[in-house]
Amino acid sequence: MSDVHQTPTLDVSAGPVSLTRQLCDIPSVSGDERLIADAVEAALRGAAHLSVTRDGDTIIARTELGRARRVAIAGHLDTVPISANLPVQNIADPETGEAMIWGRGTVDMKAGVAVQLALAIELAEPAVDLTWIWYDHEEVSSELNGLGRAQRGRPELFDADFAILGEPSNGTIEGGCNGTLRARVTVLGKRAHSARSWAGVNAIHRAGEMLARLAGFEAETVHVDGLDYREGLNAVSIIGGVAGNVIPDRCDIEVNYRFAPSRSPQEAEAFVRAFFTGADEVEIVDLAPGARPGLDAPLAQAFVRAVGREPVAKVGWTDVSRFAALGIPAVNFGPGDPSLAHTDDERVPIAQIEASAAALRAWLSSFADE
Repeated sequence: MSDVHQTPTLDVSAGPVSLTRQLCDIPSVSGDERLIADAVEAALRGAAHLSVTRDGDTIIARTELGRARRVAIAGHLDTVPISANLPVQNIADPETGEAMIWGRGTVDMKAGVAVQLALAIELAEPAVDLTWIWYDHEEVSSELNGLGRAQRGRPELFDADFAILGEPSNGTIEGGCNGTLRARVTVLGKRAHSARSWAGVNAIHRAGEMLARLAGFEAETVHVDGLDYREGLNAVSIIGGVAGNVIPDRCDIEVNYRFAPSRSPQEAEAFVRAFFTGADEVEIVDLAPGARPGLDAPLAQAFVRAVGREPVAKVGWTDVSRFAALGIPAVNFGPGDPSLAHTDDERVPIAQIEASAAALRAWLSSFADE
């Protein structure tokens, strides 16, 4: 079969609102980012002020103006699977009447990507040097993440004094992020015919004790550098059973722990292993550190003043963690209500797209860090 495909053409000059609609309607579920990456790259190649590099389906565009400071601004191209919520539609919010764009990816995070792409083309003479990044595979396991892959392969492209991730934040700066850990908790039993259940040990029944512990867990709110991070420990899937007449000899519970950025990955792992004492096995299958708020950095404080709203904590995990690991202060800032991310009713206010673009444009055009 031919691998020929037609690259969608983006009308970047139409502005970030129109660009949000255009980007959302390009298929881009994780693992299928090629078309949207092609479209973004094609749009950037026409900008003489940008040096463009591609790494898989990650696109990096940099200015080289010799400015004293450099800011990195990043956003991911992929979405979670569609749920009968594409193509996008213009709607009015059912409660407020506010004009919205509805559909998969509007919140997480095509509106943020659209703001970044529009400004990357527009700002030929920013007051700081800029590194714009659009990357693949954010909505899946961290080892597949395109930003992490590009940072490992091309570290020289990621030097920066400050970073902004365009994740949805309701147009407010969200500092840092929680860490995330996924573990497979295994409880074993002894297989037997269900007519003679006394001859076996039911692993699913044994798993009930682990589930009861989870149900009784009380999430802690941890104060870190002026912001409050709510933790969480939850079962997210359970697998067990052999057949309708067999006592099961194994039950696996997958657990997700969201931990405050004051805790190290090693501390998070130790907590989970201790919590599930008595399980036959606890396997850590995914682990990504959090990021402290970083709001004490001068560039972060200047950005807070420019946005003009009080920062809050990012309770989900985002790729600010990857910038923080490089010693680069990083915050989340973008249009969209994060509580609507991944929902069937994803929708973003048009006014919030415009306001986010205006705030970022103004700050990057007349930069001051003191």
